[in-house]
Amino acid sequence: MAYIRDTIAAIATPPGKGGIGIIRISGPDVVRIARELSKKETEPRVATLVSFYDAIERTIDEGLLIYFKSPHSFTGEDLIELQGHGGPVVMDLLLKRAIQLGARQAGPGEFSHRAFLNNKIDLVQAEAIADLINSSSEQAALGSIRSLQGDFSNKINYILKELVQMRVLIEADADFPEDDIDAEIDHEEKERLKQLLRHLDDLVDGAKEGEAFSQGVNLVLTGKPNAGKSSLMNALCKKDVSIVTDIPGTTRDVVRQDALIEGVTFRILDTAGTRKAENKIEAEGVKRALSEIERADIVLNLIDLTENLTLQQMEKVEKNKRDKEIVVYNKLDLIEKPPNPDKFLCVSIKKGKGLDKLKGRLLQHVGVVNSGASIFSARRRHITAIETTRAHVLKATDLIENKNQSDILAEELRLAQLALDSITGVFTSDDLLGEIFNNFCIGK
Repeated sequence: MAYIRDTIAAIATPPGKGGIGIIRISGPDVVRIARELSKKETEPRVATLVSFYDAIERTIDEGLLIYFKSPHSFTGEDLIELQGHGGPVVMDLLLKRAIQLGARQAGPGEFSHRAFLNNKIDLVQAEAIADLINSSSEQAALGSIRSLQGDFSNKINYILKELVQMRVLIEADADFPEDDIDAEIDHEEKERLKQLLRHLDDLVDGAKEGEAFSQGVNLVLTGKPNAGKSSLMNALCKKDVSIVTDIPGTTRDVVRQDALIEGVTFRILDTAGTRKAENKIEAEGVKRALSEIERADIVLNLIDLTENLTLQQMEKVEKNKRDKEIVVYNKLDLIEKPPNPDKFLCVSIKKGKGLDKLKGRLLQHVGVVNSGASIFSARRRHITAIETTRAHVLKATDLIENKNQSDILAEELRLAQLALDSITGVFTSDDLLGEIFNNFCIGK
């Protein structure tokens, strides 16, 4: 996604009809375009009531024109906003006129991309803009605002500063071995690296929590037919989404619905019961269920307590479950002797018993501990980069006292810095930039 210093334009308000519609134009020709559109001179940061004219000087619309002079604009370039009436025909006429005057239709996320390239925002803040627009809960929106204001970036930059200072010390020691830094300084450096590890642990925990709020969680319900998957789907979504009957194999396709639990969006998928299929349709349903299980963030495996599993069988199920799997034992209301609640998650979906505990387990599984009290928005790539950084710092901690491996130690710290730099965009491939900004809406 190359940065061509031309002038771009786009409708910045959502499609449809509204009281106000906004055209955003950014680039070197905005002052001239504003003059030809309005027949007036513009002053920076002054909202001016003007008429907007077409090529034969007919009035297209009447509204406000605001000019933001470089570098004091969102993109860091000269930028104007045309605030007219929010009808689709009017907006289309204004955009076409701007393009006739030399602007180009902006691509998805191109305004934010220019803001990033002009150092108005870093990559974390750019992603936070998209997350804020797509927020599905109050907590997600507040987390996105914190990232947009720099909370996440500040935490990263603190660790980067520490890494740079450590690299300076280590590389100076390698370049001037005759100075013979003593064991006490080695100990101080090791303690400093351990402190960095603690900061990275806190950061990855916060990022996992932020990812859950901002990106949502894919939750797949699985288990044998009649274990209660559809009933649980309806209970979590608080409405009748899936058909519930006593007939095994009712659900044959994947049923999808979002549920909000403590501000976290769980994208719930109710799947066909996993058993030997009796016909082609059911077989396809089971195949799709297995495919969704592979892609899930969490798998809820429902087991019917009326099948009278032995304690040993239940313990074996718990021992063999996947890392992303939570085993839920349903129909607690139909058995006389409940299993140990400290060892097994038992519920009665029909009676609503144990559902709060289940929701708590779901939130705990995705790392949500404070229900958004101080979260920042984050993404999977951020978590991966922090975990990579941590792995290199951990290796550096083991090498710190070995003078014969100072070159390897310095390289581990360099790789740690490189991984962390990729989060804010100091070092980021063009392919990744393209992928990130192409997911933005046009006009942002």
